[in-house]
Amino acid sequence: MGRQGNSSPRKTASGYGAGSGGSGKTSAAVYRRRRLFVGVALLVAVALGLGGFAVSGAFSGKHASSTDGATDGATGPASSPAATPSEPQAATPTPTPTPSCNQNLVTVSASTDKAAYGPDESPLLSLKVTNGGTMPCEVNIGTSQMEYLITSGADRIFSSRDCQAKSDDLVKTIAPGASETANMPWPRNRTLEGCSPIEAKPGAGGAYYIFTAKLGAKASPKAVFQLN
Repeated sequence: MGRQGNSSPRKTASGYGAGSGGSGKTSAAVYRRRRLFVGVALLVAVALGLGGFAVSGAFSGKHASSTDGATDGATGPASSPAATPSEPQAATPTPTPTPSCNQNLVTVSASTDKAAYGPDESPLLSLKVTNGGTMPCEVNIGTSQMEYLITSGADRIFSSRDCQAKSDDLVKTIAPGASETANMPWPRNRTLEGCSPIEAKPGAGGAYYIFTAKLGAKASPKAVFQLN
């Protein structure tokens, strides 16, 4: 009788009848490998997620572990207190200009004590300085500024400067509306500039003369009088 072939199936290292396309049961080693793969993938996903948050925080200028408005444990400089608005300074008052004397309102006038004089009378000539302003004025009323001038038509009869012995300054403060008056008797004589001698006398018999008072550059209106 011939030899029968061995019909029993062969064992393989992985089990009975296991092949590349078989439908046998999966071994425990395969399960372990699959679990290990899934765990690693999960760890990678978590790491990527945390890394993405950290990068996002770095671009936004914030630390990943900080929270908005957190101040506990802060090591940075303390925030400065809110600046207190300074009180507005009072405006500096504009100084009011101090009124000063208006020299244009200081006037000079001339007068005589009479309108006509007899042959033996000497006219009294008066030079008057008046402050017509509203403020006191300092005025030099000394002989250095004064002149008593008498004329008759184009004829220069007398000037107090011609034979003046000396010239003095006399500064006085004249109140508003007040006046200073200087009187000088005129002996009815003639004078020449430089006090040169002259024998002629002013005419009488009803002749008219003009008296002008001067103080510096100021001159009075004419005062007319008569010599008899």
